[in-house]
Amino acid sequence: MNHYDVIVIGGGTSGMMAAIHAGLNGAKVLLLEKNTKLGRKLILTGGGRCNVTNRSTREDLIEHIPGNGKFLYSVLDQFDPQDIVDFFQSRGVLLKEEDHGRMFPITDSARTIRDCLIHEMQHYSIKMITGEPVEEILYDEIEGHVKGVRTSKASYTAKAVIIASGGKAYPRTGSTGDGYLWARQAGHTLTDFYATEVPLLSNDPFIKDKSLQGVSLRDVNVKVFDEQGKTIVAHQMDMIFTHFGYSGPAILRCSGHVNLYLKESQQKRVHLAVDLVPHSSIEDLKANAEDQREKQVDNILRQWLPDKLSHLIQTQVGVKPKFAYKQVNHSIQEALWHRIKHFPLTVYGSQPIEKGFVTGGGVNLKEITPQTMESKQMKGLYFCGEVIDINGYTGGYNITAAFATGAVAGQHAAWASLSS
Repeated sequence: MNHYDVIVIGGGTSGMMAAIHAGLNGAKVLLLEKNTKLGRKLILTGGGRCNVTNRSTREDLIEHIPGNGKFLYSVLDQFDPQDIVDFFQSRGVLLKEEDHGRMFPITDSARTIRDCLIHEMQHYSIKMITGEPVEEILYDEIEGHVKGVRTSKASYTAKAVIIASGGKAYPRTGSTGDGYLWARQAGHTLTDFYATEVPLLSNDPFIKDKSLQGVSLRDVNVKVFDEQGKTIVAHQMDMIFTHFGYSGPAILRCSGHVNLYLKESQQKRVHLAVDLVPHSSIEDLKANAEDQREKQVDNILRQWLPDKLSHLIQTQVGVKPKFAYKQVNHSIQEALWHRIKHFPLTVYGSQPIEKGFVTGGGVNLKEITPQTMESKQMKGLYFCGEVIDINGYTGGYNITAAFATGAVAGQHAAWASLSS
């Protein structure tokens, strides 16, 4: 028997949650996954530990989803981070809170989360078929309604179909953008794609000569500027110098903004500045140095900067080797502290979208009803997860959007299919 109430395409984070919520609302559900195993990307999240959500305020959560986070207000009214925590803990998966509100299973294993979701699907008698790619969603174009799907092996009918097939990031996990074609066939438009949460590329001299390669910085403030010098975004976290440019949490969070600015402004590069000692003012740094003015500049800066970066900055501003601080003239002192508080970087792009963990762009949100996640173009068609134009920072924000949109799509798809 190949007829179901709800068909979910994609056995990832949002797809499994959608299937579960359709099932617990009484629907007969089929989940189709082209990979041979479910949750391939899920088990890679959080460094393999799976940061299931972020226990922050509603406003803070939206702020950390810069890619259209405000669309989620109606979704979060129905399924929010506390609901995610309750979902897992009520099913025996104990969670722990770490820094910045990040929630992890106490097992420190993403497999715990995936196995819980699979167990729940089994509990609700959801039919799970793996290794069977969907080739086409079947539409009744006259009635403007979903009819079902055709896979590489069979056809299945349903009153509701949920596209949870992921974006373009991490294609090795099966996220190859299939859902975008099906959305277009239903009359949807797509917003421009761009890489986000990816390392940035640079031709700065110290990148090209690899003199700072591998140097890591703790808790620095990275700012991205437009051509008028206005701050586009700033993040205070760790970063690292690489052989191709810059990476680390602060850089990854800035990357989507950099790519959007490059696309929209058509500039060839973007300027960044790093405050290497964000917890101290220039006046504090000067006073500290004056208290140690008999010491060499090298030794004074060592309390804040890695040696390689310290030596580079001293060379840039003209501090002579082995000079004591008292031997450095006033103008060079000023240049030194300004450079430490505003260390300049330039970037010309990022690694490709396939190297990122999140896709920027996707199905246009103006064509989706936020309260239900149903298409405004095709009745019975629903979306959830990364296929839609929503993206957030790492730290439990993207997965929150995936779980929440999945739960809401599954619930409303079930209600609609059972009431029609």
